[in-house]
Amino acid sequence: MSSLLALLLVALTVNVHSVDLLDATERNCSLSPPYLPSTAVNSSLQLKELREQMLSSNLSAYIIPGTDAHLSEYISPRDARLAFMTGFTGSAGTAVVTPSKAALWTDSRYWVQAERQMDCNWDLQKDVYISSIAEWLISEVPQGGQIGFDPFLFSLKTQEDYKMSLESSNRSLKSMPGNLVDRVWKDRPAISPESLIRLPDRVIQRSWQVKVNEIRNQMKDNPYQPTALLLSALDETAWLFNMRGNDIPFNPFFYSYTLLTMDEIWLFLHKERVTEELEMYLNASCAGPFCVQLKSYNVMLDELKEYVNNRPGIKVWIGIEYTNYALFEVIKSEDKFTTSSYSPVMTTKAVKDDTEQRILRDAHVRDAVAVIQLLMWLEKVVPEGNETELSASAYVNHCRSKQNDNKGPSFETISASGPNAALAHYSPTAETNRKLTVDEMYLVDSGGQYLDGTTDITRTVHWGTPTALQKEAFTRVLIGNIEISRTIFPSGTKGPVGFQSNNIPFREGMFTSIEPGYYKESDFGIRIEDIAVVVPSQTKYGHNYLTFDTVSMVPYDRKLIDTSLLSPVQLQWLNKYYETIRKLMGPELDRQGLQEEKIWMLKHTEPFVDSRSSSSVSPSSLTLAIFVTLYSFAL
Repeated sequence: MSSLLALLLVALTVNVHSVDLLDATERNCSLSPPYLPSTAVNSSLQLKELREQMLSSNLSAYIIPGTDAHLSEYISPRDARLAFMTGFTGSAGTAVVTPSKAALWTDSRYWVQAERQMDCNWDLQKDVYISSIAEWLISEVPQGGQIGFDPFLFSLKTQEDYKMSLESSNRSLKSMPGNLVDRVWKDRPAISPESLIRLPDRVIQRSWQVKVNEIRNQMKDNPYQPTALLLSALDETAWLFNMRGNDIPFNPFFYSYTLLTMDEIWLFLHKERVTEELEMYLNASCAGPFCVQLKSYNVMLDELKEYVNNRPGIKVWIGIEYTNYALFEVIKSEDKFTTSSYSPVMTTKAVKDDTEQRILRDAHVRDAVAVIQLLMWLEKVVPEGNETELSASAYVNHCRSKQNDNKGPSFETISASGPNAALAHYSPTAETNRKLTVDEMYLVDSGGQYLDGTTDITRTVHWGTPTALQKEAFTRVLIGNIEISRTIFPSGTKGPVGFQSNNIPFREGMFTSIEPGYYKESDFGIRIEDIAVVVPSQTKYGHNYLTFDTVSMVPYDRKLIDTSLLSPVQLQWLNKYYETIRKLMGPELDRQGLQEEKIWMLKHTEPFVDSRSSSSVSPSSLTLAIFVTLYSFAL
């Protein structure tokens, strides 16, 4: 999942007819009075109070992004301003409020969820582009009107995109000190006093001194000669110093900023949470190029301003995708900064060295044990009719917790059956939880945080007899997965690895998610997600080529695979993948004494034969078109 999943569609050769049904789980604002499901949140009071704040600030509109000051995808409850205002809890969205209207923009993964969670104060805009939001603002805000925003919640790029979209309309953006939603959010959660900043149980990656030296070398090589590097994204600082926290659910991060120069390191964090052990680890009591000066998180703006204004010849390197506009406002002068899409830390951490690749592969093997245990258990108990989406979610995370070095789930588990699986990012609640049956598809997307890496995997299964449409849809999703996985491409090819929507060149050692899917509204959903590492590929055209090596080690549901749709080369790839699962998972299951699970794994990884000839699969040079649009992310 991550940061960063997108709705992926498979091109089917079948016709899918829409069915007009009134879903009682969604709002209907066309009725009088409107119908609201029990999951909808009454937003009238917070909208009234926000509009009062807007009036006193002379604003014609106010923009509410669904992120935090570090532009994180997953955020702390105290930063869930979008959810507080709208009731919508999806991980991607932007709200805009005017004196008379309120609207939410989100992508197709969340349209149904938004209809379930919002009341009729809100209009759902089925789009995600800033240009779409700007068009709406131009239509709703009078000429000369001011549109307020919190500069901590806008990246440099976001601010520039809004500015460009509005610049000729006689409507202006206004950076507001203090977030207006915070002023009306009376019971806003505080940072937990039990939140910790800690060292990993063992350092199994490059030391922080080695990483700092590597980043400084990149600063030296930068033709614009930056004197400092500003880090704002939480994973940047956590990676650079090999430190962990628990400020963000499911993510081992802590609130922080870093300012790195050639001879100084400033780390901004909540100092009251720093232990003596941590101070010693960071060499915090000395002065020098590898001594970390610990500063309060809340003085970042003041310290940055002093650095920029009081030191001659400075130039700060900023990654525009993950640096908030509030920090940029402090620098202002164009001769005092240089930019790139991503910081060198963000791009460097995407490429794993040999040790990091090995331990991350090991984490996926252990994680696969938990998923195999879930699928085997469900195969047994679902026919009895007592298990639910919630119980399945709890079971897989319980199995993960027993694996070595597991520190909990890496995101909220997607455990979805039947029509719920048609919602790409559905997670069960007490109100939406459904019983699992042999008559419906089931999709589980889950992952774990381990000391040696993060995992993420999706499998879709059926315990009864799938329909012809379901079987074809699944097989074509699988074809998409295989065709991407076996693709060979020149080194340096851009995309589809990206930290958000922008792409960076592929490099050996990058881990990425391959996750095609198909979602039939109100019926079923299919997704296959594997993590793969970028590896060299030797070809007759030379050695400067790359391909993918799948590191997720869980078989696909045989019942859903129509081998007559697969080419010989695709069947060959599948059999080779299953050989790898047997080779890696057999010894691990033996080591854990899980013989029943091993028997299940061996049964589900038996070689396929070509159903058209009933013969063993032989190599083929057949090349097929790729059936999916793919969005991936670097872990």
